[in-house]
Amino acid sequence: MKGILVIIDGVGDLPNKQLKDKTPLEAAETPNMDFLATRGKMGFMYPVKPGFIPESDEALLALFNNSLLSASRGQLEAKGADMKTIRGDLALRTNFATIDSLKKGNIRDRRAGRTLTTEEAEILAKSINKIKLSCKFIFKSTLQHRGVLIFKGGFSDSILGNDATYNQGKANEINKVRLCTPTDDEENSQYTANIINEFLEKAYEVLKDHSINLKRKKRGLLPANYLLVRGPGIEIPKLKQYKKWISPSYMPLEIGFSQLSGMKTVDFEYPKLKNVDAYENLWEGLKKACKFSIKSIKKYHKKYDYAYIHLKETDLPGHDNKPFEKKEMIEHIDKTLFKFLRSFAPPNKIKVVVTGDHSTPCKNKHHSADPLPVLLYDDSIPKPNPFFSAFSKVNEKFNFRNKDKPQSKSIKFCEKEARRGSLGRIMGNELLKTVGFER
Repeated sequence: MKGILVIIDGVGDLPNKQLKDKTPLEAAETPNMDFLATRGKMGFMYPVKPGFIPESDEALLALFNNSLLSASRGQLEAKGADMKTIRGDLALRTNFATIDSLKKGNIRDRRAGRTLTTEEAEILAKSINKIKLSCKFIFKSTLQHRGVLIFKGGFSDSILGNDATYNQGKANEINKVRLCTPTDDEENSQYTANIINEFLEKAYEVLKDHSINLKRKKRGLLPANYLLVRGPGIEIPKLKQYKKWISPSYMPLEIGFSQLSGMKTVDFEYPKLKNVDAYENLWEGLKKACKFSIKSIKKYHKKYDYAYIHLKETDLPGHDNKPFEKKEMIEHIDKTLFKFLRSFAPPNKIKVVVTGDHSTPCKNKHHSADPLPVLLYDDSIPKPNPFFSAFSKVNEKFNFRNKDKPQSKSIKFCEKEARRGSLGRIMGNELLKTVGFER
C-alpha cells in the first residue's frame, strides 16, 4: 500500500468558549496525529471552493475529482442502501423529522431528537410503504433518522426539496416546512413536485397518529411525524474510477460513493439504536469503525495501493453543539486508528493524509465554509542535531533521545498550525494530486 486517506467528518471547527477558545481538534490530546504532523507537512483546504458551504456528497465528489453535477445525494445513498434504480427513477435522501403540524409548518427538530430507534424507524417505514399513490415508490429507513425514498418511473430531478436548509433558503424560512418546487418550466418537473408533495402530505397523515409516535409523546420524546427530502437524482452516477483503492465503509453515502467509484468496498453492520441515547450508539459505532478500519488495512494493504477511510461520528457533535463530545471522539480516533497508523505506516513506507469533508463548527450547529486542516505524513523527518549524530551510540545506550521524536518541537495537528503549513492553500479537487495519490 502506498497511501491512506482518512476523512474525519466535520472535523473543522472554530474557537469555542467551552474549550477555552480552542477548537475541538486543538483542545484534543492527539499525540499520534501530532507524531505524523511533525514528520510531514500541513496545509488548509477548501473542499469545493472558498465561500462554498458543502454537504458531504459535494465534498466527496470534489475530493475525488468529479463534477458536482455528476451525482446526487439521493442516488448515492440509494446505491449504498442496496436499492436498485434505473434511469428515470427519482431517488431522494430523507430524514424523519418533527413538525408542530402540517398547517403551521414549523420544524421542531430535523432528526426527531436523534432518539428514533432502529426498530421504531423500521415499523414506521412499513406503514409509509402502504401509502397509495398513482405511481410506485419504495421507502427504506437506513441508520437512525436517515432514509432513502425512490419513486419508480420517468421523473424529473429539476426540483427543490422541502427543507430550506439545503436549498440556500432565507433565514426566516429555515425552520419552516416548504413545498417541493420545480426549478424549470418543464411539465414533468411540476408533475414530479406534485407527486412528492402528495406523498409527503399522506406520509404526515400516517405518521402523526401512529402508535409509535403516540407512545413516544407519552414518554416525552419528539414524534417522528414528518419526512424531509433532499438531493433528488434520476441518473445513476458515472464517477471517476479508483480501482486501486480499498474503502472500509459503513454509512450509505460513503458505501454508495465508494462502490460507484470502483473501489473495493468492505462494510460492517452498524450497531442498531436500541434506546434513546443516540450518543451511546454513536460511540459504539465509532469504536467499531476504528477497529474495522485497522482490520481492513491489515488484511488488504498488500492487495491495494490506497485506502479511503471515512469516520462519520465526529460531525454530529458539531450539529448538536457538543464540543466536549467532539473533542473526545477525536481523541478516541487518535488513540486507536492513529496509534495503529503511527506504528504501521513508517516501516511500510505508507503516506497518510488526514483531513475532513467539511467544517461543522459546534457554535454554528451546521456546516460552514471554513477551510479544513490537511496533514500529509510522508516520513520527512527533520535532520537530527549534529551533536546527537556524533554520539548516536552513546544516545542509544543510555536512551538520551526519544526515538519517536525528531530533534525539533512537536507540531500540533489543528486548524491554526495547518494554516501555517508548507502545503499552503488547497482546493478539494487538487488534494490527491498535491499529496501524490494516484487513481
